[in-house]
Amino acid sequence: VQPVESGGNLVQAGGSLRLSCAASGSIFSIGVMAWHRQAPGKQRELVADISSVGTTNYADDVKGRFTISRNNAKNTIYLQMNSLKPEDTAVYYCNVNERGIDYWGLGTLVTVSS
Repeated sequence: VQPVESGGNLVQAGGSLRLSCAASGSIFSIGVMAWHRQAPGKQRELVADISSVGTTNYADDVKGRFTISRNNAKNTIYLQMNSLKPEDTAVYYCNVNERGIDYWGLGTLVTVSS
């Protein structure tokens, strides 16, 4: 299983971006899919996750600004990011749990300028 992220870019503070992550490979049953991020010099942290039935969970500092969604038919998740702040600058990684095993994408860079 290989998740592939896209959509990262340079954006001004207050702007918006939409990230996508498509999983491919030997997929039988995907459970939770999630977005994590890692800023320079910091540990990787959970941004948002979504279950196979659409239950969502968000980190406190993105609630109300980011929205995670999922298309099960395409094994794809999205992250709509609004009101972006410089502190959202990070590499954003997609995580896919398929039959209990976690798979990670290579990441997509989001840079928010002030």
